[in-house]
Amino acid sequence: MKKRRRRALAVDLNTRGFGFVVLEGNDRLVDWGLRDIRHNKERLTLEKIDELIRLYRPSVLVVEDVDDPTARRGPRIEALVRRVADVAAEKRLPVRRISAGKVRGLFASQGAVTKHDVAGVIVARFPELAPYRPPRRRLWMSEDQRQAVFDAVTLAIANLP
Repeated sequence: MKKRRRRALAVDLNTRGFGFVVLEGNDRLVDWGLRDIRHNKERLTLEKIDELIRLYRPSVLVVEDVDDPTARRGPRIEALVRRVADVAAEKRLPVRRISAGKVRGLFASQGAVTKHDVAGVIVARFPELAPYRPPRRRLWMSEDQRQAVFDAVTLAIANLP
């Protein structure tokens, strides 16, 4: 009988919706994607994350620790991250909060200091994400929405033992 590997659902919320990744064990990327939410943002975000929880049955939900001083989130996203964690806790799904500082430190130790560099480290580990890697961001550009998937991967990796 095969032992079930630990499965993590990592979610990166932003103003346009969220990016997610499902990571099984240390090396198996099960699924990833974006959910664009324009209206009824809190309700629809919670519904869509609930669908992902039911579909993938993760053993842990990983979100950013918005209470950490290194977090750079607006009040609406901070409240939404807390609400997502509360919903998961109500379902008895453990929630792991990872600070932005921990993520930056983890990837800085690998020589990746910008988000573009971090995406390169992620693509080297998970080549299937290469077509989705956002282009290098210029000062006048908004962040590419696909970056949310890569930010979710960073949370999942930082959650690994």
